[in-house]
Amino acid sequence: MSSAPSGSPALSDLLRHPVIAAPMAGGASGPRLAAAVSEAGGLGFLAAGYKTTDGMYQEIKQIRGLTSRPFGVNLFMPQPRISDPSAVEVYRQQLAGESSWYETPLGDPESGRDDGYEAKLAILRDDPVPVVSFTFGCPAPDVLASFARAGTYTVVTVTTPEEAQAAQWAGADAVCVQGIEAGGHQGTHRDDPAADGTGIGLLTLIALVRDVVDLPVIATGGLMRGSQIAAVLAAGASAAQLGTAFLVCPESGANPLHKQAMTNPLFVRTELTRAFTGRPARGLVNRFLREHGPYAPAAYPEVHHLTTGLRKAAAQAGDPQGMALWAGQGHRMARALPAADLVDTLVAEWQHTAWQGTEQHGAAGPDGTWQDPEDPAGDGAPGGTGRTAAVGGSTGGREDS
Repeated sequence: MSSAPSGSPALSDLLRHPVIAAPMAGGASGPRLAAAVSEAGGLGFLAAGYKTTDGMYQEIKQIRGLTSRPFGVNLFMPQPRISDPSAVEVYRQQLAGESSWYETPLGDPESGRDDGYEAKLAILRDDPVPVVSFTFGCPAPDVLASFARAGTYTVVTVTTPEEAQAAQWAGADAVCVQGIEAGGHQGTHRDDPAADGTGIGLLTLIALVRDVVDLPVIATGGLMRGSQIAAVLAAGASAAQLGTAFLVCPESGANPLHKQAMTNPLFVRTELTRAFTGRPARGLVNRFLREHGPYAPAAYPEVHHLTTGLRKAAAQAGDPQGMALWAGQGHRMARALPAADLVDTLVAEWQHTAWQGTEQHGAAGPDGTWQDPEDPAGDGAPGGTGRTAAVGGSTGGREDS
């Protein structure tokens, strides 16, 4: 097993440009996309949610064979059991017609409930990767401390100021602040049906989070252009994380029907829905979402496993109306560019916007550098000790362990 230096690196050590490819579970964020983004000076992510432990490890090895740049691995936090299992059975009956239409049996809600979280933690501690992020909750302090000892930078996805405070208390190195505009699952730590539709917009959420924690902020939610990256950096974020923008890249493992739907005029808007997984997730409005969204229970991952076969059958039948077409609010701006070209384009747009502005907090300056606003002095510690990463230059980050 490889070893890593003690102590987490600074965020600016890990990427040359403040551009991160969001981990998108289900196949989109695989080794090719992660490596391509990292090679281009951003930070690529492997989405380990829904993968077996060995599957995750094999894909980490693939990334290491494609790049020596830093990259990240995202884990889903274990979820509590639902309080009303009968609600899943009612939904199963609701979906009986879909099962007949696609000639596919509904899945077992209990299958795969154990995502292998503990085993994945063990692998990532024994053979460390540069970055590990967490979604759907916050790890215990001892878990985060063990990664710090391994030299791994840890990020916790948050959707409220309170969740950000919990992440700081637990010892995370940074928070990924997810606005309501984001595609795919909302990374809430506690799934409360009473809170459906009450999420906070990204720019407001950045301000609220920065008022209560002093951790570096990674901003995500609806970002598709470099001008939007400039906006979140000006608002105090240290980097921008984009998912939908990278979903249509040729290196993405997303289904071609999913990629095509991003700019298909048949799909004009997005909604948050529980229809496919039992947890709020933003996707393109299609037939399945319209017909079943109002009846889907708050039951994740049970509903996810219940509908997995249906979604696969719809894809095999070439029917996007039965697929989970996760997408952020900016999906119409998707550009089917190679990942490296997209990173370059985003950086050029961001620099152009930043140079036009007067004072952009955390943006590129006229000398062509990006300075992490959490590390303004350039020596690696928050609040005055960061390292300035040269745009287009070599990364200051350590090689993959």
